[in-house]
Amino acid sequence: MTTSASAATIGYPFPSYSPTNINTTLNFTISPFPSHYTNTIPNKHRYRRCSSSSFVFTLLASSSLSDMDAVKGQGLYPLHRCKTIHLVRHAQGFHNVAGEKDHSAYMSPELFDAALTPLGWQQVDNLRKHVHSLGLSKRIELVVVSPLLRTMQTAVGVFGGGGFDDGINVAPLMTEHAGKSGRPAISSLNAPPFMAMELCREHLGVHWCDKRRSVTEYKPLFPAIDFSLIETDEDTLWTLDVREANEALAERGQKFLNWLWTREESEIAIVTHSGFLIHTLSAFGDDCQPLVKEEICKPFNNCELRSMVFVDRSMVASSSSKTNFPGKIPDGTDAPSEDAIEKK
Repeated sequence: MTTSASAATIGYPFPSYSPTNINTTLNFTISPFPSHYTNTIPNKHRYRRCSSSSFVFTLLASSSLSDMDAVKGQGLYPLHRCKTIHLVRHAQGFHNVAGEKDHSAYMSPELFDAALTPLGWQQVDNLRKHVHSLGLSKRIELVVVSPLLRTMQTAVGVFGGGGFDDGINVAPLMTEHAGKSGRPAISSLNAPPFMAMELCREHLGVHWCDKRRSVTEYKPLFPAIDFSLIETDEDTLWTLDVREANEALAERGQKFLNWLWTREESEIAIVTHSGFLIHTLSAFGDDCQPLVKEEICKPFNNCELRSMVFVDRSMVASSSSKTNFPGKIPDGTDAPSEDAIEKK
């Protein structure tokens, strides 16, 4: 499996991830995807998404290029072979504050599974307002979250259903004061499904802030999060004396992206960590102009959201489309086109 190829070629497990089928090969790419087109962006760095329901059209144009040169920077893909992914780094945690003052603090057991700071919760509230103002919260079909306290607090705070009403019989995404947050309960009503996934965790090992609690401890705090994909109750991936290498994290990130293609949802939010994002995205953008590569791979701030178009460039994604229409209904012979008549 490669983690840095200009064609973004990686192993793809199909139909689901398992150690026995990760060597099947697939081409796919990730491109920046602004929520709307704006004339404030210079011509040579603009991106567009067409309004057609059947294709995603990403365009990198430059006024200094000829028409033929500009075409080389364009990509046209069937919509059902694309996913929109909204990548979010968790809000500020207590480990971030301590680590900025003294990097060795990350190795302190006092930072075990660090929670969000009060400032972190303010960041969550600000991002929540943003996604609601754009209508993004209504479009997301699934939220995938790293199973650590700070990421789950961020995920439910941003994409959850708001305040919890005891009169409504639905499980809360987060119970009151979960993780000593001092926050009210957060409802799962009108929220997308939430799924915890170990593949999108931070570097494993040594740093206590990156060690998770048992699933048994998390479930009462986050009742509506689905933990069924986590294989062990206790954290068996984290070790005290060995820190996961960057290359291993990048490979794990590719496995995570492979797994996304096994999902039928087309618009997915992922709430994860800085290291995971940096090393996973580093495999992409080598076939783009340098400023585009930089846009894809630059480090994330706390509680930053960045949206990408995730494109399957082979034939592994679904072969069907909900929006395509076959035409020729009722059945009958198609009238010849003008081009066909001229060739006769």
